[in-house]
Amino acid sequence: MLKFYKYQGAGNDFILFDNRERVFPMLDRENNILKLCDRRFGIGADGVMLLENSGTSDFKMIYYNSDGKEGSMCGNGGRCIVSFANDLGIIDHKTTFMAVDGLHDAFYHSPLNVELHMKDVTKVDVSNDYAVLDTGSPHYVKFVNDVGKVKVFAEGREIRNSPEFVDKGINVNFVQKEDDHLIVYTYERGVEAETLACGTGVTASVIAFNEHQYQKNEDSVEVYVKGGKLKVNFKKVGQVYTDIWLIGPAIKVFEGVIEI
Repeated sequence: MLKFYKYQGAGNDFILFDNRERVFPMLDRENNILKLCDRRFGIGADGVMLLENSGTSDFKMIYYNSDGKEGSMCGNGGRCIVSFANDLGIIDHKTTFMAVDGLHDAFYHSPLNVELHMKDVTKVDVSNDYAVLDTGSPHYVKFVNDVGKVKVFAEGREIRNSPEFVDKGINVNFVQKEDDHLIVYTYERGVEAETLACGTGVTASVIAFNEHQYQKNEDSVEVYVKGGKLKVNFKKVGQVYTDIWLIGPAIKVFEGVIEI
């Protein structure tokens, strides 16, 4: 019997476990995570996170996609685990934690406002209508005129499984500029479906759009996703995007006990 906690960031939802005492069973891990994330026969989520002790920071984040495999960095997951750590009393306002791509600073203001410092982006490959870059996870950003007409699942799956990306996989984002904000829809590898939000995808979309259209050296961009609204702040120094912050809600939904 395991105590679990459910959190969501703009509709990107996760099951979290306090694993500081190694309570999560690693035997048959992939099957267990598949069952936990199943939206009909389990709790339902885009992924599972374990909060563990760290010798170099406040805590360590271990992230698994809903397919049961350990994933690359998850931006909304990172913000949710910060909110979780605050609820557990591990942190207060500011924290530094270890993730798969290194140390991350974060600020917890409230469940509606959690700020996560993302890794620098040193390379953006831009073409006429798309860009490829890594924001802790690899992303393909497709620039479109009407994101509402995009068949996100079908088109995203086709790009993700194309010969260029099929081996390692890639997340696929469709981005549209509207007034003073962006609209982003994302197909996530590992989930192998459209998600209501993707933190690293929103970050990638803002940077790719700036590289493609604007070339601003500093900006704060609101992004609308199917699950709500996020914000990305960045600075550009030379060709490097730095001081990148992903900002938005990270809300506890419920907690419970499950037998696995």
